[in-house]
Amino acid sequence: MLFTQIKYLIAKEIKLELRNKYALGGILLYVVSTVFVSYLSFKNIISPTVWNALFWIILLFASINAIAKSFITDTKGKMLYLYTLVSPQAVILSKILYNSLLLTVLSALCLLVYSIFIGNLIQDYPLFLLTLLLGSFGFSSLLTMVSAIAAKTSNNFTLMAILSFPIMMPLLMVLIKLSKNAIDGLQKWDVSYLVVLLFLNVIIVSLSYLLFRYLWRE
Repeated sequence: MLFTQIKYLIAKEIKLELRNKYALGGILLYVVSTVFVSYLSFKNIISPTVWNALFWIILLFASINAIAKSFITDTKGKMLYLYTLVSPQAVILSKILYNSLLLTVLSALCLLVYSIFIGNLIQDYPLFLLTLLLGSFGFSSLLTMVSAIAAKTSNNFTLMAILSFPIMMPLLMVLIKLSKNAIDGLQKWDVSYLVVLLFLNVIIVSLSYLLFRYLWRE
């Protein structure tokens, strides 16, 4: 039952996204323009540390712009209609899974554009891609829940920005460390950081699953 509800809700999100192509186009334009400005600023003179930090900064702001509309654009009538049809767990999980898919595609495009303009310093592709995949899922899980909380206030976009940055710091620190290892091409993976990253993702999804139903009733 829950799986069926999640499947239909994800299909609904995809249809709505395809109808509103301007939002996705705006995010892609933001990524390309930001990378191009970085290229004009740095040219080919960029260290691995700066390359890594700049990549995650661009991806972080693109993720916030992409997921900010998850609940904020939903009207009260629409939320009340969903309340009578599906469970709150299905709503939050479908939002997280859809946003994970969206951010995975966005991350791949960001890496492609970033590599074309600024260059590619990655030496360990499997580790970097795994980090990027887990990071996209972590961003989507965290920002989706923050969007749900911010949607309950009048200054929702402002509140989302204020709430998201402090709680994103632990996740970002682990992602930057793992991606730096991938850029340096260390022969041995630091499994402890991967375990921490997986643990953070599990905690975020579990808390969203357990707490969203109380937020849903408001």
